[in-house]
Formats: sequence, structure tokens, C-alpha cells
Amino acid sequence: MDDHRFAPRHCCRIGRASRVGPRRSGRGFTLLEVLVSILVFSIGVLGLVGLQARATQISIAAEDTNRAALLASEMAALMWNRGTVVIATTDAARVAWEARVAAPVDGGLPGGAGTITTLPVGAPTPREAEITITWNPLGAVPGAPAQNRYTTTVVIPPN
Repeated sequence: MDDHRFAPRHCCRIGRASRVGPRRSGRGFTLLEVLVSILVFSIGVLGLVGLQARATQISIAAEDTNRAALLASEMAALMWNRGTVVIATTDAARVAWEARVAAPVDGGLPGGAGTITTLPVGAPTPREAEITITWNPLGAVPGAPAQNRYTTTVVIPPN
């Protein structure tokens, strides 16, 4: 009986995978691909974080503008209820309104200020007033001049 049939022909290949072609030069290529993909992914994540931050800023700016509109409407309603656009600077309602505009914790705006200008200026019985609210945007330097402005005009018809 011939025993060489059962013996492995290539004893050095037992238990090892054979290689096809030259792979020694491409060993680090997979690592480089992974690093590049991590870099691209990181840049994408940073872009999304920046986008989220900008969306938050825009949302806060819209909320501030909405609050300014509500505060101006509050003063316009007071004028309509009284039937005049002339509200004295010492009037309790005006003083309270101006304090509310300047107090962010009470529904006002950061660095907020409300002014009322009767139109035409110097008219004996003005029927028109301009309500202007100014405030600083989020992240503005404290004490800096107001950069945002909301203005509305109120016209009270003659009786």
C-alpha cells in the first residue's frame, strides 16, 4: 500500500491561509481609509453642531421680536382704551410698561427700552403715535447700544 497518498503534499501550508498577490504594500491602506472616514464624519458632525447653534440663535431672535410686538401691542391697547395717543411719561401705566420692557425676567427684553413719539410732533391734539422698542440681541456686550428695533404706529380716529 502506498502511504504517500494520505500524507499532505505541502506540509508548510497546513493551518495557514494562502496569500494571493503582493499584499505587503497595502497593509496600512485600510487604516488610512478609516482615519479619512473619521475625519469626514467629524467635519460633518461639527457642521451639524454649528447649524444647531445658528438655529437656536434665530429662534431666540424670533422670540425676542415676538415679545417686542406683544409689548408694543400692549401699549397700543392702552391708547385705544383711553381714546388718546398721549400717555404722560409720569402715568403709572406707562411707567409700569417701560419697566416691563426693560425686565427680561418679567417678559421684557435684554437691554430693552420703550419709547412713544406722538405724530405729528408738537400737534395740539395728536391722533397718531409711534411705539418703538429697542433691545440687545443674545450675546451682545452689556452696555452696548441696542441693535434690534421694533416699531409700530397707532392711529386713533377722531370721535
